Amino acid sequence: MSRGKDKFSNERAIFLEYIQAAGLRRTDQRELIMETFLGTEEHLTIEDLHRLVQKKDDSVGHTTVYRTLRLLTEAGLAREVRFGDNKTYFEHHYNHAHHDHMICTGCGLVIEFVSEEIEHLQDQAAAKFDFTPTHHSLRLWGTCRECSMKKDSAPAAPSGAQPRVRVKTTVGNG
Repeated sequence: MSRGKDKFSNERAIFLEYIQAAGLRRTDQRELIMETFLGTEEHLTIEDLHRLVQKKDDSVGHTTVYRTLRLLTEAGLAREVRFGDNKTYFEHHYNHAHHDHMICTGCGLVIEFVSEEIEHLQDQAAAKFDFTPTHHSLRLWGTCRECSMKKDSAPAAPSGAQPRVRVKTTVGNG
């Protein structure tokens, strides 16, 4: 077994179990798509993933990538995120801690952050209204430091894989 196969053994088992339960079979192309997706920490569109997969096997079609990414999402290994640019991105979901996003409207930079205070406030608000949340997503749009420093930074629609910056931060005074 190759080093890449060992690296994603848990994810591979989850995916294989899911597709078998769905009456589908394991294929080399599905496996390549899964490994390529899991091998990057970027926010990827289907087109981004297709380009990456094509570098390894140019016979893999766009539809196969689309269907496999949907299966990865249904299996809990990926999740959809939207950053307001009319594109759907996918990020790792399995074994990744909850986080929220800040999106720069100038350059498309995506900053992932965790805030215990925000999580606590959300729990308090839910309790106040006797509401049981199942999941949530917080996205803040604005301008990153670099774009703020540029005098004439006209917002541009970001394209391609979105870089991730992971930050653990504290919001508020506790």
